[in-house]
Amino acid sequence: MTHFEIICSPLSQSVVVEGNRFKIQIYRGEDTQWSLEIVNAKGTSFVWDELFPTEEDALGAALKDFENSPIKNFLS
Repeated sequence: MTHFEIICSPLSQSVVVEGNRFKIQIYRGEDTQWSLEIVNAKGTSFVWDELFPTEEDALGAALKDFENSPIKNFLS
């Protein structure tokens, strides 16, 4: 069995947008770029297909999407 270590970014955080709480989760494997996932209060997960070269890029993408997309996109 192969062991695969997940590295969690310290930039992962909980945010409140328009009264709704979300978890921004940023993580990667040992030899991969950063993945981005947003989880809403119901536990629904939204994972980006795109990988990010830095954890800052991943966080920026999440915050930009919260600013530019209707919040309902993250609630269903």
